Amino acid sequence: MTDCLFCKIAAKEIPADVVLETDRVLAFRDINPQAPTHVLVVPKAHHANAAALAAADDGLADDVLKAAHDVAVNDGVDASGYRVVFNTGPGAGQTVFHVHAHVLGGRDLRWPPG
Repeated sequence: MTDCLFCKIAAKEIPADVVLETDRVLAFRDINPQAPTHVLVVPKAHHANAAALAAADDGLADDVLKAAHDVAVNDGVDASGYRVVFNTGPGAGQTVFHVHAHVLGGRDLRWPPG
C-alpha cells in the first residue's frame, strides 16, 4: 500500500530503530514506548490486521511470532517474561492498519494492568 506507514518503514522509505530483520519480517522500537522493551514486529507484506494475517495461511504468522520471541531474547526479557499483543480493529486500539505485534517487557506486566 502506498500510504501505509509500516509498509514505508519496511521499504526503508521512513527511518526506524530496527532491531531485527528477516526476509519477511521487520522489528523496530516503538516511538512511544509503554515499557522498557517495546518493539513492533511487522510482516513486510501488507495485511491489515491479525485476522488477515491468519487468513494468509502461508506461515507468515509463525515468522512474526518467532521474530517476537527473538526480540525478547535479544532484549534480555525472555527469562523474566514478556507480552506479545496484536490489536485488531479500532475498538481494540489499532491505529495503524498494517498488522503488527507489540513485544513488551522489562517491567511488571501482570494482568490486569494498572
